[in-house]
Amino acid sequence: MLENKYKLDAHCQAILEEYRAHHQEFEEKTEKIRLMLKGVFEKAGLLVATIESRVKTEESLAGKLELKGAKYASLRDITDIIGMRVVTFYSDDVDKVASAVDRLFDVDWENSVDKRKLHEIDSFGYMSLHYICSMEGFPYRFEIQMRTVLQHAWANMNHDTGYKSGVEVPREYLRNLNRLAGMLELADEQFSRIRNELTDYRRRVQALVASGNLGEVPLDGDTFRSYLSLNPFQHLNKRIAAVNQAEIQEVNLMNFLSVFKFMGCKTLGDIEKMVKENADAAYQIACYQIGLTDLDIISSSLGPQDVCIAAILRSGVGKVGLKLLFDELNGPSEMNEAMAELLVEQTKDLSFMNKS
Repeated sequence: MLENKYKLDAHCQAILEEYRAHHQEFEEKTEKIRLMLKGVFEKAGLLVATIESRVKTEESLAGKLELKGAKYASLRDITDIIGMRVVTFYSDDVDKVASAVDRLFDVDWENSVDKRKLHEIDSFGYMSLHYICSMEGFPYRFEIQMRTVLQHAWANMNHDTGYKSGVEVPREYLRNLNRLAGMLELADEQFSRIRNELTDYRRRVQALVASGNLGEVPLDGDTFRSYLSLNPFQHLNKRIAAVNQAEIQEVNLMNFLSVFKFMGCKTLGDIEKMVKENADAAYQIACYQIGLTDLDIISSSLGPQDVCIAAILRSGVGKVGLKLLFDELNGPSEMNEAMAELLVEQTKDLSFMNKS
């Protein structure tokens, strides 16, 4: 028997020695459980902030045994030798994590606690969901805590300040702490609410885009992404590519969101109108650009770029407008003014420029 440096009685010392004998196994199981959780979250497409894990230290276990060792018949009765904590970004994701945990492990419902049901004014930092779990082939239970990032931050702040109850903090500070807890709890709720409302908005937008009611859809990041999924510039790009029998290299066109806003578009319908009105002119510009070359690959950005160029040239703002367009597309550069001037000169005799 090892030295009883913690001055425990014989029963508690036997539990401690069982812990020492299985410590390596606890470390291995902890890593296995962490990987199992990580795998099931990834499979479910559930993004979490972090998965923390630890094996209870010998000093911590000895302290627990010293205080209440008589209540434990063996090490198997201590449910937090292995501790896991899953921290989520949103409060409603806690329940999704809990569902995944329930599918992975056997949950001891009698000893599990949902501290979110507490309604004390200072309970925010302790509103974790605690599951006591077991797994096949491993005789020891383990604890999985689930909480949000804000709950986790608050709990850590409480730990650092030593704030655990109203008795420990002077009244003038306690009021401010409780106000802050209420603000964080409200923020937790609002983050989840905003995410759900954005999800609903995106679904409505996708339905509107799919229905073709583009004039009713305001231009923003979500709507433009849905619009691009319809390949709105594909027909023009194929027409341009046919000039040289070229291949089309697909690139991300999200950078054109700011370009179309620069062009004055407020809705997806405005973009559609611009494309329809300037497609032939854009084709003429592209033919001039690549018609006498042996270019056999074009970027999918060529179509929308030439639509914007055509719209500017047809509006009569010429070099100034093109320079601003190139600044928006490529970033400010001294070359943009030279490119704009050259393009005005090259396109002045194209048929679309000579229409009254």
